[in-house]
Amino acid sequence: MIQTRSLRKSFGLRPVLRGVDLEVAPGECLALVGPNGAGKTTLLRILATLTKPTAGLVRVAGLPLPAAAGEVRRRLGVVAHHTLLYSDLTADENLQFYAHMYALIGAGPRIVAVLEQVGLAARRHDLVRTFSRGMQQRLAIARALLHDPEVLMFDEPYTGLDPQAADMLDQVLVAARQGGRTTLLTTHDLTRALALADRVAILARGIIVFSAACRGLDPRGFGETYAAAVASVGAFNPTGALPSPERTLRS
Repeated sequence: MIQTRSLRKSFGLRPVLRGVDLEVAPGECLALVGPNGAGKTTLLRILATLTKPTAGLVRVAGLPLPAAAGEVRRRLGVVAHHTLLYSDLTADENLQFYAHMYALIGAGPRIVAVLEQVGLAARRHDLVRTFSRGMQQRLAIARALLHDPEVLMFDEPYTGLDPQAADMLDQVLVAARQGGRTTLLTTHDLTRALALADRVAILARGIIVFSAACRGLDPRGFGETYAAAVASVGAFNPTGALPSPERTLRS
């Protein structure tokens, strides 16, 4: 459902992604972890059609990017660092707007359902500017779920969520897996990543340095694996080549 080959992205002379090979199977939940600056958000933005790659192959739902960006967007639900909400509209009005964008007919019951799912039904008619950061994040999750997309992408979605809201998001992710949705999640929470995902991948210095099924991975032991995988890449030398993922895994 998600595929990249030799994916590269540079901003001017600064390379961020340096040859990412990644596959996410239909219905699979992949947790993407890695240190700050590893390129996780840039990768997600490319997959979400929000920025273009510098080089390499990218496909989502079998469609090539950036050529089929319009068709891919209809199949995606994305929660990013920006909530993409209108602060002077109510929660209901925001979701009505996005329902119109996705050509959802008679969206009222669906709006009520997703607001209940994220615990905001009682604030349906309140202006978004009166919401806390955590409540806005809840509404952004509702926006992403509204059109029942095939693919869900979450970039650090737990940021700003209180424990109750974090539990709600856990339930959303579990329901997505049970419903056969393909999910890509970036997070710094290694324990949560292993608990919720089918597979985990470590991105460091713009390359995938580790990928494995979550089943059988011990959370405490994985912390050591994570540290070793990140350290094995070393400091990036802009005049030299990075070690290949195969070399990193062998080491």
